[in-house]
Amino acid sequence: MADPRGPAATERRRVLILADDLIWADRLAGSVTAAGGTPVAVRGNGRFDAELATAPGAAIVDLTARAYDGIDAVRRSTAVGVPTLAVGQHDDHELRKEALSAGADRVLAYRKLADDGPEAIAALLARATSSRPG
Repeated sequence: MADPRGPAATERRRVLILADDLIWADRLAGSVTAAGGTPVAVRGNGRFDAELATAPGAAIVDLTARAYDGIDAVRRSTAVGVPTLAVGQHDDHELRKEALSAGADRVLAYRKLADDGPEAIAALLARATSSRPG
């Protein structure tokens, strides 16, 4: 069903999920849906970049993937103005610092996102909506 506020509102609720683990991507998609967003799961750089070009509302990047460089994905996402949430191991403080330096809005541990995912994603979408016209 189309959003009565128009296509721009619909696009702002689309959340790209870059995760190469299918189970984790599915969990993230469930949190996005619970937050009122529309998940768009991708597993690699090519499709991620193509989806970034469509100006989604936000992105979530799994930092511990093997199929892509998570920090580079955060950089590419934030470079085009997409609010980005990164997720990784709770004890990898160096990777967390790198993701924040690359432009991530927040970096959450897997457990934190599993527990509070919908709330964190809703807050990210609220920031995205308030920062863009449409």
